[in-house]
Formats: sequence, structure tokens, C-alpha cells
Amino acid sequence: MVMRVFEERRSIRRYGDRPVEEEKLQAVLEAARLAPSWANMQCWTYIVVRDPSTREAIAATLEKNPAQRAVATAPVLIVACADPERSGKVKDQHYYLVDIGISLEHLCLEACNQGLGTCWIGWFDEDRVRSILGVPENIRIVAMTPLGYPAVYPEARGRKPLEEMVRYERW
Repeated sequence: MVMRVFEERRSIRRYGDRPVEEEKLQAVLEAARLAPSWANMQCWTYIVVRDPSTREAIAATLEKNPAQRAVATAPVLIVACADPERSGKVKDQHYYLVDIGISLEHLCLEACNQGLGTCWIGWFDEDRVRSILGVPENIRIVAMTPLGYPAVYPEARGRKPLEEMVRYERW
């Protein structure tokens, strides 16, 4: 079942009008909650945005981003925030980015499992989104994803064969 989700997940940029049922929203949030993190610190906070005018304001921060329309039109937008102080940092590697990456990917995979679409978005004006959502200065807005029922389900994009990405024992 897990491999099916890995194979079927797509980046969805067009959504239908159908609202996301509360139980499905809670399932995807629960998947994010269960993700592993640095020292189990769980540095993340998710902001669920359903208000159309707020979604439109956030979409305006995605200038020239192909996902701009998706943010404005999907019934739900989920904004992934992290507290860098609640995660590790070793040799200038900030693990809150990894923590959010794992947690948000759990969310995206469960969304696919629920028949919903997502699209990982990392290109936006963080300061403008911070202002719109009232996010404190010490919290980073790392990514966001629209959430809803796909209006268009794209074909799978090609993937490199394992031979191009895996080395054994040494480089």
C-alpha cells in the first residue's frame, strides 16, 4: 500500500470546488504529527487556511510561481512553520528544515492516500506571508501546500533509474 502512494502522488496545481471533509483533513494532519524529528522535538506548527481572502492574499506572495493559482483556488492551504530553536543545529546544518521536510511529506503522502492532492511550495515571500498570518518573528515559514480534490491529475513524471543515483560502499 505504501508503494502505491509513492507511485501515485503527484504535484496538483488545479483543484475542484469540492470541500475537504474534516476527517480527511485531520488524517493528513495526524500523519504530519507522527513524523520523526530531531530528538523528537517536533518543531513544527501547521496553519490551516480555509478563508478564501486569506488564501488569495498568500497567493499574491507567489509572484511568477506556477502554483499561485492553486493556492488561491484550493479549498485548503496548509502552511508549515518551524521553530529553529526546537530542533538541532550541527556544523551549520539546521535540522528544522529536515524535520519539516519529513513531516510535510508525511502529510502529502497521506493526502494522496485520502484521494486528495497537494503541491509542495517553497518559493514565496516569507515576510509577507508572516504578516498575513501573524506568525512570530522567531518562527520560520518553511513551506506550504494547497489541499483539495484534484481537478486535473497529471501523468507521472519520469524518474532516474536506481543505477544513476545509488552507489555502494564508496562514491
